[in-house]
Amino acid sequence: MLDATMPHDDDPALDDPVGGSLAGRHAHLARRRGRAAAYLTDVATFSTVTADPDTRDWADLAGLLGPGAFADMFDCPALPPPDWESVFSLDGRQLIWHGDGRAPGPDTGVVELGTADVPEMLGLVARTEPGPFRPRTHELGTYLGVRVDGTLVAMAGERLRPPGWTEISAVCTAPEARGRGHAARLVGTLAARVVARGERPFLHVAEHNTAATALYERLGFRTRRQVTFRGFRTPGSA
Repeated sequence: MLDATMPHDDDPALDDPVGGSLAGRHAHLARRRGRAAAYLTDVATFSTVTADPDTRDWADLAGLLGPGAFADMFDCPALPPPDWESVFSLDGRQLIWHGDGRAPGPDTGVVELGTADVPEMLGLVARTEPGPFRPRTHELGTYLGVRVDGTLVAMAGERLRPPGWTEISAVCTAPEARGRGHAARLVGTLAARVVARGERPFLHVAEHNTAATALYERLGFRTRRQVTFRGFRTPGSA
């Protein structure tokens, strides 16, 4: 049963998690121009505009990012002007936690990751491709990992943090270490920590990644809404 003090499923903070994060707990990791904002380039790829952007807002974002730059708009429903080049469009879903806040089993072997672990984290991301990950992405929140014989074989961490919520992201396991429950243990441990501090976990997954969706549902996550992730290139030459 969900605590009455926890954010509701229809919380509008989840409709613009990038904007909510950059305006709040990640403001120190943001760059801004007018009503447009983006993460520092070595932290994350995401950009955002206001919910009702006009031509000035899009011009501010283009000026912020630079000519011919990649604009990762996450699941922003507004489309940029026609002179912005479409780079990708990916169907996905946003899931929110409905579990009991307990990790599935002990967190034995789970370690916190930090700056010294970044080279290994980047190496694991390159092998498994869980999504965008930069040299300072770990500064967005807590990142946990599992090591086997000293080698990092699995990790997951906290990414977007709109008011009342924390997104779990970068869930990945090396091919040779799959099938051992590492991802479930990491996600469950993170979810328990998020709940313990009075927030609620959520996450995003690509629609085609049915295995990941099934895992998250077993851990107590339920689909809140369908989303479309989009990326564009700003007008002009880099």
